[in-house]
Amino acid sequence: MAKQHAPFRYDYVGSFLRPEKLKEARKALEEGKITAEELKAVEDEAIRDLVKKQKEAGYHVITDGEFRRSTWHLDFMWGFEGVAHKKTEQGIAFQGENAMLDDTWLTGKIRVGTHPFVEHFRFVKALEDEHTVAKQTIPAPAQFFAQMLIPGNLEQTRKVYKTDEELMEDIAEGYRKVIRDLYDAGCRNLQLDDCTWGLLVAEGFAGSREEIQESAEKFVKVNNLAIQNQPEDLVITTHVCRGNYHSAYFSSGAYDPIAKPLFGEEQVDAFYLEYDDERSGSFAPLAEVTGEKKVVLGLITTKSPVLEEKEEVKKRIYEAAKYIPLDRLYLSPQCGFASCEIGNKLTEEEQWAKLALVKEIAEEVWG
Repeated sequence: MAKQHAPFRYDYVGSFLRPEKLKEARKALEEGKITAEELKAVEDEAIRDLVKKQKEAGYHVITDGEFRRSTWHLDFMWGFEGVAHKKTEQGIAFQGENAMLDDTWLTGKIRVGTHPFVEHFRFVKALEDEHTVAKQTIPAPAQFFAQMLIPGNLEQTRKVYKTDEELMEDIAEGYRKVIRDLYDAGCRNLQLDDCTWGLLVAEGFAGSREEIQESAEKFVKVNNLAIQNQPEDLVITTHVCRGNYHSAYFSSGAYDPIAKPLFGEEQVDAFYLEYDDERSGSFAPLAEVTGEKKVVLGLITTKSPVLEEKEEVKKRIYEAAKYIPLDRLYLSPQCGFASCEIGNKLTEEEQWAKLALVKEIAEEVWG
């Protein structure tokens, strides 16, 4: 089912607002009031309930909502040998507030044994039925690569890896192992979440055109190295984002400067693209999408509870169809509802109203 249908005409990125009971349990674990096993029991219950709601909403993709993670990306990196982390003191500056994400850096060569996400996936896989496909979301290899090269990490990274190429090779090798293990566990729908492109197109980014191009080539290279020679029936997609923390964003900027390497060279089956406001620019760069790659238009924002005007969203879908055929276009929210545990500023009821709107519009456009 996955290769034939994923992505789906109405789809979503993957993360959902955490129930209060789950937030309380995670806090209780940190305070030593409950055990890891007790937390897992709460997570299991919350995920079963979430998947039930996903099915009731009529969606064909199911996820664990990223309920076992604190962040969309760093928890995955912590599953590798050679990666350390601690609570941050400063965080990362987003528009409006600092994202309090753990400082994460290298202590040695990147290696991976049995990654915990594989067992996380098995739990969701067991909840599949004939109408649904379990999707696993992980940060893109480029995100891992960029994390270790940020100014605060570069000096330590160079003690372990003298060149970017050595770093890329070990990241890619680790990803190939995890992807192979996920596939063996039954995964046929894998999504690589990637904020690195948003950084390159960010307004005020200090890099020259040549530096942007050089970075773009490295991001494409490490992503393609990680997903090369994957099984034919494994759908690999990527979600391109400009940051999503407590309804705040990290960057703004159109896709134009990175359209050719991203849309033309990255060997994924589909792109989930943020297009919920003017920060993402026009649809013109979609003309660079090569082959039979698909595009999932993120036209419904998860940053606000306000419901979009249905006819306006339809109008934008047909505008995008000027650059890529309508039958290769799909619809979703622009990002997850809780890329980090804190979640965005809307209620669970408003979250499901957003998804109902996505489904309604998709069925009216594509039937």
